[in-house]
Amino acid sequence: MAAALMRRLSGLLRPLSVSVFARTPVVQNPSSFISPRPNFSTATAAVRAPLCEGVSLTARYNILQRVSAIVPSLTWQPCRSLVYFGVRKGKRKSVPSVPERFMRLHCGLWIRRRAGYRKKLWKKHPDRINRLRQIVFCNKTQCKLLDKMTSAYWRRRNWYVDDPYLKYHDRVNLKL
Repeated sequence: MAAALMRRLSGLLRPLSVSVFARTPVVQNPSSFISPRPNFSTATAAVRAPLCEGVSLTARYNILQRVSAIVPSLTWQPCRSLVYFGVRKGKRKSVPSVPERFMRLHCGLWIRRRAGYRKKLWKKHPDRINRLRQIVFCNKTQCKLLDKMTSAYWRRRNWYVDDPYLKYHDRVNLKL
């Protein structure tokens, strides 16, 4: 008798949107209908909504969807902050981190340093330090992408005095 009364009571007290999608009403804690639920902010409500005791939802949220309401940086995608039209002259601008991290050779190839080549060298083995000092060539797709991310100023041929990369600027016996 008490179970039937609680089923009728839960159907009346449940919101319409939940009662339409729920197939069978489930009541686990009868005291939840007597005491009013506290009002939470939207971020807390998104996390606590699937965890409510008195309401059974058919759609379950995974942990990333629940936490992304609180910490939105988890679902952000990386972006190249490329400016297509500048404010002053209306020209395309280059991404500032590309000339800092990469160097373009005259033949169109881009070179870079290995990641972590100057971080915590005291704890690295000397063989690893020598490997990290090497300079790496970027592949074809990376070179195309870096060309798109820089302006014509960085793509033109420059001459430097005592350039250590002078023998690498012209491509010899290398087909791309």
